[in-house]
Amino acid sequence: FDTKPDLLLHLMTKEWQLELPKLLISVHGGLQNFELQPKLKQVFGKGLIKAAMTTGAWIFTGGVNTGVIRHVGDALKDHASKSRGKICTIGIAPWGIVENQEDLIGRDVVRPYQTMSNPMSKLTVLNSMHSHFILADNGTTGKYGAEVKLRRQLEKHISLQKINTRCLPFFSLESHLFYSFWGSCQLDSVEVGQACSLEGDHNGYPTCLEYLRAPLRCVVNFQGPIRSLKALCSMLEKRV
Repeated sequence: FDTKPDLLLHLMTKEWQLELPKLLISVHGGLQNFELQPKLKQVFGKGLIKAAMTTGAWIFTGGVNTGVIRHVGDALKDHASKSRGKICTIGIAPWGIVENQEDLIGRDVVRPYQTMSNPMSKLTVLNSMHSHFILADNGTTGKYGAEVKLRRQLEKHISLQKINTRCLPFFSLESHLFYSFWGSCQLDSVEVGQACSLEGDHNGYPTCLEYLRAPLRCVVNFQGPIRSLKALCSMLEKRV
């Protein structure tokens, strides 16, 4: 959980042989399972896939098969059934909440991972539609949090990488709370697009605040409970 971001990026670009993206889409949201209206689910899925495919983006999620991440997985599954184009989707999850951990232990081996979850377990399985995973271990079991700082530092480090590219379209589209922005820009570093889904979960507020501190960031609340928006506004007022 305290691995330096430059070492992680070296792993991703040298060992995994991933090409540095022009855009990084960081998806956040509630971890509790929830239903999306079919039309909204379709708009979210198509928008996310289009953003990734047209820009060669990396998608960052929490990696597990619950909440908003499951909806991301559904969009990736639908895309995979219709196209050969691969999307780099990286799940960053805490090791201590991953079910069937024994399937993931080994070096230079290929092993099957059981994605069937145990309804009696407090742990959760990884979403199988992701292309890569980074698992953060701080020694805790059954708790989230080990991945938060590591993920944020990695995103920041990636955004500082210099790239050469022409003017290109970009947008940020995230989660159950829907935000989209189209435009064009001349990039010389990786653009990080972010928005946050609250889903009434107070655990997500610090993450939203962290992104709002960065320049030119936006968090938009659609369909979420009014209490979520009021709580976030209250926290912002206290920190301004």
